[in-house]
Amino acid sequence: MSHTFDRILFGLFIFWYINGVILLTFDILPPALEWANAVFLILSGTLGVVYFIRNYGAALGSVISAATFLITLLVEGAGVHYGLFFGHYYYNPDFGLVVFDLPLTIGFAWLMVIATTHVISKQLTKVISNTWIRGLTYVVAGSVFAVVIDLIIDPVAFHIKEYWIWDQGGLYYDIPFSNFAGWFWLAFLLHAIIYLLLSYKKVYHFDQSPYWKIRMVWLFGLMIFMFMVIAATEQLWLAIIVTAIPTLLILWSYLLSLQKEEGESR
Repeated sequence: MSHTFDRILFGLFIFWYINGVILLTFDILPPALEWANAVFLILSGTLGVVYFIRNYGAALGSVISAATFLITLLVEGAGVHYGLFFGHYYYNPDFGLVVFDLPLTIGFAWLMVIATTHVISKQLTKVISNTWIRGLTYVVAGSVFAVVIDLIIDPVAFHIKEYWIWDQGGLYYDIPFSNFAGWFWLAFLLHAIIYLLLSYKKVYHFDQSPYWKIRMVWLFGLMIFMFMVIAATEQLWLAIIVTAIPTLLILWSYLLSLQKEEGESR
């Protein structure tokens, strides 16, 4: 039953993704279907939740998912209302249920970011024997990977789609530097919590769900690719270049690490 559910869920996401890429790239999403943005974010975040539960068990996976969801909403709420962490900004009402000027779907978007960067950074750091060095490397790598995602998301969401608006500017597409610093430190906090939980439970090296592990890597690449395609329609070439180069290096490093691990296990 669970395997059937997993395949249906991922198939539904791919269906929504393909349609979303077409509708958003050619700017033909009807106003009556603006709610589809919220469904897409919920689906992408749900994939992260399922990964955590399948890989680390229902209890621990649910704790990680709930902590990620709640902490990101609290931090994003502080950003929207007080200009903390990300700079002064506000969301446009295209993301479903809004509570205190904050779309709850943003918590799902962060679940996608953290789950995908967790899988990749964990793969790259599993070979480090020292617990503290491994933990610090994992946390920093995961945080940097999260910022790489944001390098393409924010120019598209801000300049092309106007999903959120900043009240002050910056050098990179008029986005304040504090936004990228906020992404790094929020991802740093969440990855640190995850690492401590997994180390305490002695399950950091667990890869119990190969099905979802590889799909988190796909999700990482697919999300970046979608925003790069949309960016190309408005000729945001700098955003595409500064995102494509580290993304290719990240995925190449992941594949090399995976091949080495598989070679050693034979």
